[in-house]
Amino acid sequence: SNICSRECILSGIMSVNGKKVLHMDRNPYYGGESSSITPLEELYKRFTLPDSPPESMGRGRDWNVDLIPKFLMANGREFDCQLVKMLLYTEVTRYLDFKVVEGSFVYKGGKIYKVPSTETEALASNLMGMFEKRRFRKFLVFVANFDENDPKTFEGVDPKSTTMRDVYKKFDLGQDVIDFTGHALALYRTDDYLDVPCLDTINRIKLYSESLARYGKSPYLYPLYGLGELPQGFARLSAIYGGTYMLNKPVDEIVMEGGHVVGVKSEGEVRPCRLLSTSPSVRKAGQVIRVICILSHPIKNTNDANSCQIIIPQNQVNRNSDIYVCMISYAHNVAAQGKYIAIVSTTVETSEPEAEIEPALELLEPIDQKFVAISDLYEPTDDGTESQVFASSSYDATTHFETTCNDIKDIYKRMTGSDFDFENMKRKQNDVFGEDEQ
Repeated sequence: SNICSRECILSGIMSVNGKKVLHMDRNPYYGGESSSITPLEELYKRFTLPDSPPESMGRGRDWNVDLIPKFLMANGREFDCQLVKMLLYTEVTRYLDFKVVEGSFVYKGGKIYKVPSTETEALASNLMGMFEKRRFRKFLVFVANFDENDPKTFEGVDPKSTTMRDVYKKFDLGQDVIDFTGHALALYRTDDYLDVPCLDTINRIKLYSESLARYGKSPYLYPLYGLGELPQGFARLSAIYGGTYMLNKPVDEIVMEGGHVVGVKSEGEVRPCRLLSTSPSVRKAGQVIRVICILSHPIKNTNDANSCQIIIPQNQVNRNSDIYVCMISYAHNVAAQGKYIAIVSTTVETSEPEAEIEPALELLEPIDQKFVAISDLYEPTDDGTESQVFASSSYDATTHFETTCNDIKDIYKRMTGSDFDFENMKRKQNDVFGEDEQ
């Protein structure tokens, strides 16, 4: 099947956990739709553009363009960072190098502003008026001191029953502040979180602030040479633990007996297995539009950042879901010198998807070249416990790895019956590499 980085990551995890893994991919490269495209000529071909890249684009092989870019959150408590830690923990990362993303920005009234997540930044921010700043600062202090095991820090909030809407009311925060707090700090995609208990939101904001405190410019990391390096890193990890990879290997048929999988047929040959694949029982769950834009300049009002994320909260543009912009550049060895790649993405809500992302494209002008892709979103129709065929969902419109990591944890639990345990994996890796080599 069209195996993506999630499946590569899972095969690495499963191999370390002592499972016998055979990884088949019909593509000639690792990572499926989450791969990086190089050289630039290949990207033009992939989007069936009639011309080849102009000379002004520099050397084609200097480009590694991610079709679905995702930033990794840098704080150690979250699963996406555990992915990074897992790779760092093995020999694998001799091939992987991460760089901090230079800023996270939020859209308000047609302009973009740096996301304030510390008291100092809140007081200096142009996003809010003077009184709003004081209230937001109080809210941030409350969040920073909040400890779910210490009722003295609750200030009248019950983390298991008080809704986030009521917490915002308690601090008298206005709609714009609620927008950027929920969508750019807590990283929710919709406003459903407002009416559920506040504990998860408070922890998400804490995580963002702590990550930022650790790395300075933003809480996000991005690998040099693009995300295509991640599936390759996990493929190597799987191989170290005895996993077998077969590229250019299409799956022709999933062999079922008594309602569950017993093998997979490829090119006339059947291999016995318990299979993880993009499930045959998936349903369409909407569409995502992604536009890759090549620029010769940094994005305006970002302090000339060579990488950044911009979140356009749904309410700011009268939508039901946010619009995301992820920008990386030559600084990450993904583009020719002096060139920038900005990818705009959102969940499609109308019959004119390109018109929906206009507010984001306006922020990027002038654009040298655009590549537009509209993809169907699929989700599994069952959890796979009966058939032993385990499915992953399609990649959503977000520009951070969190939803992808949740999907990996979910499949891991469905396959093994237990939660993913990083410490346990660490012990298993020590058995192979030895303590002293870390």
